[in-house]
Amino acid sequence: MDRKGKGPIDFADARQGSLENSVSKTCETKSPASSAKGPSRFALNRRHFLAAGAATLATPYLSKIARAQGSDVNVGVVVPLSGANAQFGVNSRNGIQLAADQINDNGGIKALGGAKINLIIADSTSTPTNAATVGQRLIAQQNVVAILGAYASSLSLALSEATERRDVPLLTMSFSDMITGRGFKNVFQVISKATTMGAAQLQGPAGVAEKAGKPLKSIAIMYEDTAFGTSQAGGLRETAAELGIEVVMDEAYPLGITDVTPLINQLRGTNADAVFPCSYLNDGVQIIRTMRQQGIDMPVIGGAGGYVIPDFRAALGEYAENVFSVAPSNYDLAPELTDPFKERFGYFMVHEAIEHAVCLDVLAKALEISGDTDSDALREALRNNRFEGGWAGIIPGGGVDFDETGLNTLAKPIIVQWRGEDLTTVWPDDVATKDAVWAGK
Repeated sequence: MDRKGKGPIDFADARQGSLENSVSKTCETKSPASSAKGPSRFALNRRHFLAAGAATLATPYLSKIARAQGSDVNVGVVVPLSGANAQFGVNSRNGIQLAADQINDNGGIKALGGAKINLIIADSTSTPTNAATVGQRLIAQQNVVAILGAYASSLSLALSEATERRDVPLLTMSFSDMITGRGFKNVFQVISKATTMGAAQLQGPAGVAEKAGKPLKSIAIMYEDTAFGTSQAGGLRETAAELGIEVVMDEAYPLGITDVTPLINQLRGTNADAVFPCSYLNDGVQIIRTMRQQGIDMPVIGGAGGYVIPDFRAALGEYAENVFSVAPSNYDLAPELTDPFKERFGYFMVHEAIEHAVCLDVLAKALEISGDTDSDALREALRNNRFEGGWAGIIPGGGVDFDETGLNTLAKPIIVQWRGEDLTTVWPDDVATKDAVWAGK
């Protein structure tokens, strides 16, 4: 194995002991899991690497002078590596690891004397309380300059409470409007907020349907009752009113629903022109499979989450064909950046992997600008600069520019569609890689 960089420190379960019990060197040797391909690529790798020595970690007493001389820069990563959202956490971790290795292979943070990015990864599980707990531990015990995470909005909201109290920047790709809507000064959201995503989820397909001569007159909305689902459904609802489209079903359901039959029966009775579900993988798969098995063939426009990962196509087969989804980004927009991910991990670079790579890229650029790991200096660099090129440039809209709330003002959602094994960008026209297929009535 080519050993160019260190693999991540993987604190795979914050519920089991202290963080120090699963420490390893980082950014010098690639994790064996990072090269895994084939059917097991989405399986959670719970392997822990034993510590080779305390000298690899920066302590809370490490001086800025040492940093300037090229010491590692500890970056916390809090993602769900177990529980219902584990596959998304693994995808996110892989994207961050790819970006970290690229930064380190290119000389590290030059403004800090070539300091290497040292990833310290913690499992939030899929529980908000654990996300906050492991975030607090990373800050208290590992001297992290910033934290990236935690994929699901409910996890990121809890994590942001911890980072705000400790005055540590949090870079996230979570959707919820509440992420940047609470007046926090240390949170930075690199993609559009959920209501904007929900608006695009309807605006794009409405235009596609109009172009196909089958304008949308009525729609059905179903959404999980989490921060992600409720915020995005709000955007759908408001946009339907603006476009004069009737909402004939507007139904919330609990995350992890075990029987979607009542939802699908209700949907059948609406005779809607299209359905807009906002859900993660397992719920989304149940919804589509039950619809298609019952002969309901209306167009489906998912709300990202579980609709835009290879597992969705693998689970549904032909039922996934032509399913649309809104997305913050897609791998086909910049294959020169995303192809190395597929070569390394064996599947296309899903949006959460892309956007977490963006988070690290923006952080690295901010460190180059500030030349300092001090929280105030880093926060000012993040807030007062526009980040373009590299991973930051893959975000539709051209880059990252945070407003006073920490929201990226440049981000623009896109619409993607399943075509065989490929997830292709079909809207808006200026970035589409293929024409959309509208099979509605």
